[in-house]
Amino acid sequence: MSRPDLPAPRDPRRYRIAVVCLGNICRSPMAHVVLADRVAAAGLDHVEVVSSGTGDWHVGEGMDRRAAATLRTAGYDGSRHRAQQVTADWAGEHDVLLAMDAQNLRDLRELFASEVDDERVRLYGDFDPVSPGAEVPDPYFGGDEGFAEVLAMVERTADEIVAALTRSRPT
Repeated sequence: MSRPDLPAPRDPRRYRIAVVCLGNICRSPMAHVVLADRVAAAGLDHVEVVSSGTGDWHVGEGMDRRAAATLRTAGYDGSRHRAQQVTADWAGEHDVLLAMDAQNLRDLRELFASEVDDERVRLYGDFDPVSPGAEVPDPYFGGDEGFAEVLAMVERTADEIVAALTRSRPT
């Protein structure tokens, strides 16, 4: 099985990744924190990671307390996160937008219409080495075990994304 690649950068000096879920308080900030940690550990200084939600319900709020606790227990710091909403200008500002589930993917593609090709708006789970193309489930209405499941998915997937970034690293 071949490993997925990321689209080419718009600017060869930097690479911008946006991770998107519904409210930007659970899945996408967890993925953001983990991916940013993995990117920094790999020395990929040219890569910037951000997150957002397709909805505006939580703009300005911190991460869901259960998401933050799950990250903290695993050694990550999500305390600086503040929820934001994706806007139409993100299409031109980011090299790839990674949606947490199929509905987020549809919402992004609708928002960007013809501005962004399918290679630049994809599922985060396209890079999941265990279940390629998997949706990251929304743990919001469940218990703590849902947040642990999300963390496991975003960690292994972040490793694959970093591997893809490393393969395409500018020289």
